[in-house]
Amino acid sequence: MATKRKKNDFSGSKSSKRGKKNTRKIQDPIKASDRRSKSKVEAEGIINLTRDGFGFVTVEGLPNDIFIHISKMRGALHGDRVKILIPKNIDPRVRRIEGEVKHIIERSRKPHIGVLHIVGKQVWAIVESRNMPYDIRIPVDNLDDLPEMGGIKAAKGIKVAVLVTDWPRRSPEPLGKIVDVLGVPGENDTEMHSILAQYNLPYRFEPEVESAANTISDVITADEIAKRWDYRSVTTFTIDPSDAKDFDDALSIRELEKGIWEVGIHIADVTHYVTPDTPVDKEAFNRATSVYLVDRTIPMLPEKLSNNLCSLRPHEDKLCYSVIFKIDDNAKVLDAKFGRTIINSDHRFDYEQVQEIIQDMHGPLCKEILKLHSIATILRRKRFEHGAIKFERPEMKVIVDKEGKPLDVCRQESVESNWLIEEFMLLANRYVAFQIARKCNSVNPTFVYRVHDNPNPDKLLELRRFAKNFGHTLGDTDNPKNIARSLNKLMTGIKDRPEENAIEMMALRSMSRAVYSTDNIGHYGLAFQFYTHFTSPIRRYPDMMVHRLLTKYLNGAKSQDKAYYEENCKYCSEREQLATDAERASIKLKLVEFMQDKIGQEFEGTVSGLTEWGMYVEIEPTKIEGMVSLREFTQDYLVFDEEKYQIVAKASGRKFTLGDKVKVRVLRANLEQKLIDYELIWEEE
Repeated sequence: MATKRKKNDFSGSKSSKRGKKNTRKIQDPIKASDRRSKSKVEAEGIINLTRDGFGFVTVEGLPNDIFIHISKMRGALHGDRVKILIPKNIDPRVRRIEGEVKHIIERSRKPHIGVLHIVGKQVWAIVESRNMPYDIRIPVDNLDDLPEMGGIKAAKGIKVAVLVTDWPRRSPEPLGKIVDVLGVPGENDTEMHSILAQYNLPYRFEPEVESAANTISDVITADEIAKRWDYRSVTTFTIDPSDAKDFDDALSIRELEKGIWEVGIHIADVTHYVTPDTPVDKEAFNRATSVYLVDRTIPMLPEKLSNNLCSLRPHEDKLCYSVIFKIDDNAKVLDAKFGRTIINSDHRFDYEQVQEIIQDMHGPLCKEILKLHSIATILRRKRFEHGAIKFERPEMKVIVDKEGKPLDVCRQESVESNWLIEEFMLLANRYVAFQIARKCNSVNPTFVYRVHDNPNPDKLLELRRFAKNFGHTLGDTDNPKNIARSLNKLMTGIKDRPEENAIEMMALRSMSRAVYSTDNIGHYGLAFQFYTHFTSPIRRYPDMMVHRLLTKYLNGAKSQDKAYYEENCKYCSEREQLATDAERASIKLKLVEFMQDKIGQEFEGTVSGLTEWGMYVEIEPTKIEGMVSLREFTQDYLVFDEEKYQIVAKASGRKFTLGDKVKVRVLRANLEQKLIDYELIWEEE
């Protein structure tokens, strides 16, 4: 089977390009020129492919990605770590730098998702991906190793996950091995499992892990209780989403004297049950995080732990790691301590119930909730006054039925009940990170921090120019302390303006990504000098590492091995990003599925993004974004004016910019490639 034809490319961000269908023969990637010039130097990075077979490599220290022509790929595929050759002297004014792959250092371990195509005794995985321009040939004996396939005839049309194992010289396509059988294309479980497999995320626990979890005792002994602070008689409750099954945090409150309150933040004591190097612990580390797809949660821990032993369910004794604050009516922390506790939650609230209590000032535990709300409101105000960045983008939530079919798409905004929980979790995380050095026998002990670096200066400059196109000014960004103030002022200025969404997205892109690290550089976005993740050990492995380090240091241990924990921090940060990408992919899948029965329907929309290849439009009321292709528009010749950030119709002179109201018709909803295409309804002005 020959290398497949090119198909449209779309990466979900407005910086990616859809390619035209191209039947030009792809050159043999192994035949890339071996000529070497003394004017070139070596560099290393991960290569990202487009659907057209071109590559882009991010090289540390260079402002732009290195472009790799299809003829200079040398068999490299998306996600491979490669050694490349680039010009020795790079002119900083040149926007596109070209290089070539010298050799592949390591093949990507992320599988490709494809549907089996069988002709005689030849088998291929037909890959539908914006990053894979080739089909993958599968040795027929690989099917014999998979009895669940039911033979070569039954395997036809089945969706599988495939790892590339080799690319023989002069072969038009790479060789691969099936690593997972996903099921019948189009079925909900198949598609969700495909997303997880694509990001190398598991969707089931092996029997030995489940068995190990089931042997963990749920008995709380008298000796264990005696070691802990007993908070079972203190008013305690949980606040979670209505569909939550694992409750890993609870709040307690009692009045010590007039105007002085004791507030407890109680976190499930997962590390009491999950000990190092056990099968459950190893699996939890491998996963590093729970994954939240549209229709399901893939937990980090087996159900026996996540939904039972460690879940702070009401009216059950539960073991916790707690931070106990003594705090006044003005949210001033007078004293604090942390340690192991036992609690018994009095009530399980969801966010909607607590929001009603805050608004109506009536309901169960009303006095306690209103007091916590008052304190949280002050904490939130102080946080922004001290330089926290205020991004409040509402999210669109896809509502699905039991079979995973999308029923509706609705706006989901953060409200006061969300803020209540958020502020106390932030307070606990901040306090634990701040106090750790005071509680152990070492200066600057090894610890796991949640860090967030300063914004990228080049991207801030780009944001300044972009905002100026719409008459907005970004203030001082030379001093890091003033950046947050300038950004918050800009966000206030664009509130409810047509360009709000686009400017806020660009502002977010100027931010660094928060990661885990043993080197504390602070958390810029929250304006905290010390910050960690302590409050969600059921769903985040770094929180388990924090709990274990706290236990060691409270027991007098010396500083732990920094290199070991730093390596674990990097791994957990990478897994977190994969989980985020998978979540976004599942949302995109369901949005496309939701639009499939709306082909030909017309919607009012707002221009949400502009590129040289298309105009992005969000339709009302769902805010589902699709693209109007400039190439496919026939009523006029549309071109993108990058300097003025607008699309201009050459014949009529009509102009389109962010926030413009337009009318579109749904043209396509491609489930395999997760693409939504709109057609602009041209209305004469």
